[in-house]
Amino acid sequence: MPVTLPLVIVSSVQRHARHSFFWQFVFHTYTTAFTLVNGNGTPKAEDYSLQQKQLLLGLGAISYSACVGALPLAFMNRYVLKNSLMQLVVRKLLPAPLLGLTSAFTVAMVRSPEFDNGIEVMDRNGNVIGVSKKAGEKAVMETALSRAVLFGTTFFLPEVLMYCLQRARFVKSPRALGPVRMFVIMSVLAGMLPVSFSMFPQCGEIKRADLEPEILSSTEETEFFYNRGI
Repeated sequence: MPVTLPLVIVSSVQRHARHSFFWQFVFHTYTTAFTLVNGNGTPKAEDYSLQQKQLLLGLGAISYSACVGALPLAFMNRYVLKNSLMQLVVRKLLPAPLLGLTSAFTVAMVRSPEFDNGIEVMDRNGNVIGVSKKAGEKAVMETALSRAVLFGTTFFLPEVLMYCLQRARFVKSPRALGPVRMFVIMSVLAGMLPVSFSMFPQCGEIKRADLEPEILSSTEETEFFYNRGI
């Protein structure tokens, strides 16, 4: 996800709700497009209604996530919060879990056809046994969780590290804070990308007992596999 880094950096330094909403909208648009391209692919978009549904769900998820992401700054600007503790919560602590949750939400919404229509499951030899909604649910939930961990950590950990650096007076010049913050975010994101992608295997496994009866009736296999997507 090469475009993610500048979007994460720009989104993390906003101080006004309108600007935050715009960059959150851009960020979630990119991640939604990435999710559409790198999903399982079993539900085909040949049917116009399915394609239209995905576009509408994607646009709705992007708009909702951008609004939720900008909400802390809008709340703070609206009520002019000057209390240092409230500013710490609104500016530093809330954005990370909100970004993690909204990132997971966009994955679940955009890939909802995999819930409704199911995805292909294969035996250990790669032969397609059938299409399973339960496997689709498992694949989407795993991807959503990995996306939440990726962006939630990438927003939260740099704030903790910057706080420690400032308390230790490691960064003495105010002008150096910006470049140091960018370097910290870049380092955390670079480290979290392989971690999030490896949380669950690309070729996921699902047990026989977790599949639908109509699939089990056609085979004696005990283990099945599916493409999780990214």
